[in-house]
Amino acid sequence: MKFDALNLRPELRANIAALGWHRPTDIQYRAITPTLHGDDILAIAQTGTGKTAAFAIPAIELLLRRNRQDDNNGVRCLVMEPTHELARQTGDVMRQLCTDTGITVAAVYGGVTQEPQIEQLIRQRADIVVATPGRLFDLKSQGYLHCDSCEILILDEADHMLDLGFIDDIRQLVRSLPRRRQTLFYSATIDEKIKKLAYSTVNRPIHIRISPKDRVARNVTHEVLSVPMDQKRFYLERIFRENPDCRIMVFVRTRVRAERVAAAMQRAGIEAVSMHGSKSQHERTKALETFRRGDVRMLIATDVTARGIDIPQVNYVVNYDVPDVPENYVHRVGRTGRGMDKGYALTFCADEERPLLAEVESYLGEEITLLDMTRADREATIDLATETKHSWQQIVNEELLAEEHRGKPDKKTKK
Repeated sequence: MKFDALNLRPELRANIAALGWHRPTDIQYRAITPTLHGDDILAIAQTGTGKTAAFAIPAIELLLRRNRQDDNNGVRCLVMEPTHELARQTGDVMRQLCTDTGITVAAVYGGVTQEPQIEQLIRQRADIVVATPGRLFDLKSQGYLHCDSCEILILDEADHMLDLGFIDDIRQLVRSLPRRRQTLFYSATIDEKIKKLAYSTVNRPIHIRISPKDRVARNVTHEVLSVPMDQKRFYLERIFRENPDCRIMVFVRTRVRAERVAAAMQRAGIEAVSMHGSKSQHERTKALETFRRGDVRMLIATDVTARGIDIPQVNYVVNYDVPDVPENYVHRVGRTGRGMDKGYALTFCADEERPLLAEVESYLGEEITLLDMTRADREATIDLATETKHSWQQIVNEELLAEEHRGKPDKKTKK
């Protein structure tokens, strides 16, 4: 089936085509029609399956079918996202889908001044608001955001919102919304906490679950390489140089590690940008856009800041550090092999990280293929790196300084 076969307004179909979307993914195929029928949705789908379009397309179509009442100044569709980056990304997609429809979209999130967002809400009289919990409640308490007439509530990345401690915020929000509304609940994973939250927000939902047996997409090749902790940067440099046409996303466990790896790449003559919670929203947005445009080919990120980010044509994901939370492996590798694209995920595993790797494999239900490198090939990797004039003493000193940070995840903070 193609999108053209759906009963959508011509202007919306044109915007879908302009985005290069022709056939719905599994989650889109199963979610769009019941959403258009007015059903609540409880959807569990792994990252990279097209969840944003699955809720955005029918929500916009429903708003087009229902004319805004002249006396209604409030939000008609509210989309909740856990992080600034996701709110911005989802807002951009929904704006593109709303081109020439008369439906207005505003994205509100913290980390930046609120005045431009307030102006956007007042001037545009936004039909759709994509928001993070903190900024949402700030603007609501100041009287700039009215949800009394909300027709559709969308909770995206619900499991991540729970991880970040937003469960009370979500419950408070739900209590403030009209009881007669449509709720679309999307999550990458499911457990008892997610179920409890879901059933407190949806009403007799349509259940959708995509690829429940496969935690990671099958179009991603997964491999692991045994690498001593103090040599990982040399192998990352080699990957970069041997794949000149590839866009590479690198994951580390802590903010300190992100900065140290970025600095090591800079010394090797490789331009890389980093993104983590210690950077300002402006810095994070700039790093993401620089990578998205292809101005740099390497982005180094922590788990909290990078989850759910959709960047086209990320060819390589490198787990520079084995994640200390097994689920994070799924979210990391979901940055590549999105949609119908092929992807490659390589994990560097030091001896001290083997217990973490075992936990990841247990969570996946399968072993990750171990790459076999000869001694000569390993020596060649180090030789390639030393040719770029690394200071061995500087490297050793940095590793000693970073020792206390290894294995310690960043504290989760509300975004």
